[in-house]
Amino acid sequence: MLVQDHLRDVMAPFASPVGDAMRHACAGGKHMRAFLVLEGAALHGISPDHAIWPAGGIEAMHAYSLVHDDLPCMDDDDLRRGQPTVHRKWDEATAVLTGDALQALAFELVADPRGCRDAQARAALVTTLAQAAGVRGMVGGQAMDIAAEGAATPLTLDQITTLQAGKTGALIEWSACAGPRMAGADPAPLRHYAQALGLAFQIADDILDVTGDEARAGKRLNKDAEAGKATFVSLLGLEGARARAATLTDQACAALDCYGAQAETLRQAARFVISRDS
Repeated sequence: MLVQDHLRDVMAPFASPVGDAMRHACAGGKHMRAFLVLEGAALHGISPDHAIWPAGGIEAMHAYSLVHDDLPCMDDDDLRRGQPTVHRKWDEATAVLTGDALQALAFELVADPRGCRDAQARAALVTTLAQAAGVRGMVGGQAMDIAAEGAATPLTLDQITTLQAGKTGALIEWSACAGPRMAGADPAPLRHYAQALGLAFQIADDILDVTGDEARAGKRLNKDAEAGKATFVSLLGLEGARARAATLTDQACAALDCYGAQAETLRQAARFVISRDS
């Protein structure tokens, strides 16, 4: 895969246990966020040779979040993408450093002038990535998720939607908007697409957590039920969650109308999100 090969080349000189763990953390996966960067860039005339840099950056950022999410102080998972998690294959200290290094690498790749040539647009990419990954985005959503585990009252549907818009949706939204930002174009259509897509993706995850197969998913399932957390499935029911995900998919596709047939691949991606089994 283009992005995985790019990351492998970038990390090739990292000859240390942390470097080995970084490569391990970035192996496999769907690379959905990188795909959104590349497709959004293509819609705005940005070549893959340039878009591959922010695409690699967002995958490094996502990999960091998974390494830290799997730690004993978070979800305490042993399996990720069908392989041992970093803290199991190495140790907790190496996992913390690996996540730190991947986050730093993410900003290095996004800021590389071989990606976005315009300095102002490149700065906007870095700034918005920091916002999407930080307390106003992914980290804030993760903090809400941790707090929900010990809450006396389960979260409401609106609260879960807000949580997931940060934890999962923020990096998906950044990915979709990277292309138009590189081109100096309006990111609003792809932002609306990504907001609906990100929520549909999370609902599909909640459904898989209940109905999926661990061998195919490559990770432990039924975690939310074991933790007593409210989910889209627990609040809407299985069929209600499926219906909500389908509605969001339709909304995501409709947001692409301004691009016409050029955006068909992104429409297919939205439909895939709710039909996947891993």
